[in-house]
Amino acid sequence: MIAMHTNYHTHTFRCHHAFGTEREYIEKAIEAGFTVLGFSDHTPQFYRTDYYNKNKMRPEELQGYVETILSLKEEYRGRIEIPLGLEVEYYPAIFDRLLTFLKDYPIEYFILGQHYIGSDEKIYSGAPTGDKKILFDYVAQVKEALSTGRFSCLAHPDLINYTGDAASYYSAMKDLCRTCRDLGIPVELNLHGLEGHRNYPNTLFFRIAAEEGLSVILGSDAHLPEEVYKEQVAREAMQMAKLCGCHVIDTLTLRPPL
Repeated sequence: MIAMHTNYHTHTFRCHHAFGTEREYIEKAIEAGFTVLGFSDHTPQFYRTDYYNKNKMRPEELQGYVETILSLKEEYRGRIEIPLGLEVEYYPAIFDRLLTFLKDYPIEYFILGQHYIGSDEKIYSGAPTGDKKILFDYVAQVKEALSTGRFSCLAHPDLINYTGDAASYYSAMKDLCRTCRDLGIPVELNLHGLEGHRNYPNTLFFRIAAEEGLSVILGSDAHLPEEVYKEQVAREAMQMAKLCGCHVIDTLTLRPPL
């Protein structure tokens, strides 16, 4: 019996750090016995400067992304569900501009993946830090994002790589998990981080998530077709979730993001 039947965190070559065609990802998902494969590539951003993040889709690439997923959704109808989503960073100063850009596209869901604090031009959330301000700024930004009601899931919530005292980490993550609980937002246990031996998924975070009664969903965060489902990684993720006492779900309730 497979450890996963769905994945809502899948990238495409348009983010410039993933590889393979959308069809290859879909075929891998079907081969694994999935019922749902959601695509959620990195959305473009509209900075106030001439800054460009090479790891995100460019604005002119969104049309092709949407058209390709919609075409494949129809082609594979009855074999697998293919919801059209985006992985979004929340930057308050430019968020409305992003929403305006996206409003005419049939996007079905957003997942929140907060890789930077402030904006892409500033602090990377995954950089090791003992600075409590960075930890609590990350939590504040994520909480503000979730409060918009536009996100269906919090991806790699434990991306923040705080290396300071455990008490501060516990306090910050407790606060974040309570917000997720109050808003009914599931958190993702990220398989890409698990396989890559990154600082996430973090056992302490998921123990806190369990204490707060959060729903946890496994997310492949696939950047290659073969990453859609790797049985050993998925089983390790499921075991970790169970050892932490987490309530694991397999299906996201997709909140209209626009």
